[in-house]
Amino acid sequence: MNLLDLKKNLRKDFSKSKLVKVALLGDTATQLFVQALKGYGYEVQINCQIYEAEYDQIESEILDTSSKLYSFKPEYIVIFKSSQKLKNTFYKLNTQDKSNFADDEIKKITGLVAAINTKLPAKIICFNLLEPNDNIFGNYSNKVSASFLFQVRKFNVELMNMCRNLDNFFINDVCALQNQYGHKFIFDARNYVNADMVFSMDFLPLIAKNTLDIIQSLMGKIKKCLILDLDNTLWGGVIGDDGLANIEIGDLGIGKAFSELQWWVKQLKQRGILLAICSKNDEKIAKEPFLKHPEMILRLDDIAIFVANWNNKIDNIKHIQSVLNIGFDSMVFIDDNPFERDLVKKHIPELMVPELPEDPAEYVECLSSLNMFETSSYSQSDKNRTQQYQQEEKRKVEEVSFTNIDEYLLNLRMISSVCEFNEFNIPRVAQLTQRSNQFNLRTIRYTEQDIKRISESDNFMTLVFNLQDKFGDYGLISIIILEKRDNTFFIDTWIMSCRVIKRTVEYFVLNKIMAVSKEYNIQRIVGECIATAKNNLVQPLFQDLGFKKNDDFWYLDVKEFKPRNCYIKEN
Repeated sequence: MNLLDLKKNLRKDFSKSKLVKVALLGDTATQLFVQALKGYGYEVQINCQIYEAEYDQIESEILDTSSKLYSFKPEYIVIFKSSQKLKNTFYKLNTQDKSNFADDEIKKITGLVAAINTKLPAKIICFNLLEPNDNIFGNYSNKVSASFLFQVRKFNVELMNMCRNLDNFFINDVCALQNQYGHKFIFDARNYVNADMVFSMDFLPLIAKNTLDIIQSLMGKIKKCLILDLDNTLWGGVIGDDGLANIEIGDLGIGKAFSELQWWVKQLKQRGILLAICSKNDEKIAKEPFLKHPEMILRLDDIAIFVANWNNKIDNIKHIQSVLNIGFDSMVFIDDNPFERDLVKKHIPELMVPELPEDPAEYVECLSSLNMFETSSYSQSDKNRTQQYQQEEKRKVEEVSFTNIDEYLLNLRMISSVCEFNEFNIPRVAQLTQRSNQFNLRTIRYTEQDIKRISESDNFMTLVFNLQDKFGDYGLISIIILEKRDNTFFIDTWIMSCRVIKRTVEYFVLNKIMAVSKEYNIQRIVGECIATAKNNLVQPLFQDLGFKKNDDFWYLDVKEFKPRNCYIKEN
C-alpha cells in the first residue's frame, strides 16, 4: 500500500475504530508521516487522534510542563530523532574528541523520558537511528570512535540497553527496516534538502505500519497461534505419496528451504507462539516425519494441537480455535496451496492468511518481513504455553468420558495458590493485562511500571491465582486489583485465563475476594464491565455472581454474601 492509498482511507468511516491518542515529536518535517499513521490506522481499525508538535521542538515540548503535549494527555508518545540532524550536530562539535557523543545523546533521551514519566502514564515509542555512512573514515569507521557511523551504532546499542530498564519505553526499529529495504529506498536526499523530510514517500506507509504494530501489541492485539499445513509447506513433497525417505528436508537442495522455515517456526514456539497442524492427511502418516525423520527440526512435543484428516480445513481450523479458545484474529494460517488460502480467507476473514511466494526458498524471507508476531512483553511462562495446551487437550478427552460435569471437576483435583503481587509475578501480571481480551472486565492495560506502582500503594489490594490439577500446572490463571474507596472495594481489574472457564474458578476467586474484604472490614464490592468487541464472555458475570446493578455499576454487600460452591482447594 502506498501513501496515496493511505490518505484515501482518511475519508472513510472511523466510527467503529478504537480511538487512540498519539503525540508525535520529531526533529524534521512530520506532516506526511501523520497522514500515513492515520491512514494505516484505518486498515487496522485504530482511529489515531494525533497531536503533532511544532517542527524540531522535542525537548521544549517535553521539558515545558505547560506545553500542549501534556494538556493533550496522549496514551502514546512517538519520539523521532533523525541521524541526519544528529550528523549536523556531530560535525559542528568543536572538540576533536567525539567519543562521548552517543552517550550524551542517550543521557538526553533518558532525561526526556524521566520528565514524561513524572507527568503522564504514557507509553513511549522512540525511533532508533538509520545508519548513514558518510565514508569520512571508510571501513575504518568501525574502529574509530571519532566517526559518526561508530557513534550511531553505539547509540542504537545503548538505546536497547536503556529500553530494557524502562517498562513503558519501546523502540521503533527503523534500522532493521533499513537492512530490509535499503538506505536508498528509505531516505530521499531531495526531499530532505527541499522539505526537510527524512523518510521517502514510499517508506512512510512502512514506518506507519511499524509504529502501529507496536501500539497494537500494547493494546493486546497480538497473534498467539500459527497454524501450519504440512506437504510442500513444512517439507517438500507429499508424505502420503512420496514416503518418509523421499520428502525434501535437510541441508541439501530445496530441502534446506523447508529446514530454514522449521527453524523459524521453532523459534516462534520457544517465544510462546502456539503451533497447530492442519493438514489433509492420514494422521498416522502425517505424524511419521515428526517421530522418525532424523532431519526434522519440529517434533510432536512442539505442536499444541495436531489435526490431520480428510475434512475441509475450514472446519479443522474452527476446531483448533475452539480448543485453544482464542479469537481467529489472534491466529495465522500458512499453506502453500493458493486454493486453500483463498477458501480460508473467504470463510474466516478474521484469520490472517499471508500469501506465500511460489519458490519455497523465499518462504522465510517473506514471512519474517510481515512482522506478524509483534509483542510488547515476554516472560518465562511463555515457554510453557505449548505444554499447557497439550495438557488441556487431555482434559477435554477425559471430560467426554464423564456424564456428570460435577464428577469430572471433582476428579480433576484442582488446587490453587493465592498471593499478592510481588517481584516474581509482576512481569506476568503486566503481560496478562496487555494480552487478555475475553475474560477481562474493564480491559485496562498496565505496564510493569504501573503494576509495581499499584503493588506498592496502600490504596490497592492485589491477588494472583495459580492453578494446578492432576494433568499439570495451568500457571497464573487470574489476577485481581481491588481499589480501596472508604469502606468499599472497587474491582479495578479482574482477568482470568480462558483455559479455566467452566472450572468454577470464578466462584473460587469471588470467595477469596469476600474473605479478604472481611479482613479489611470492607462492606461492599463494586464492579464495572466495560464492553468491548471481545469480552462478551463476561457481560453476564456480575449478574450470575449475585451482584445487583445500579446505573453502570454492580454492587454486592459483603454481609449478605454466601460462599459459592466450587471444586478448587486453596493450597
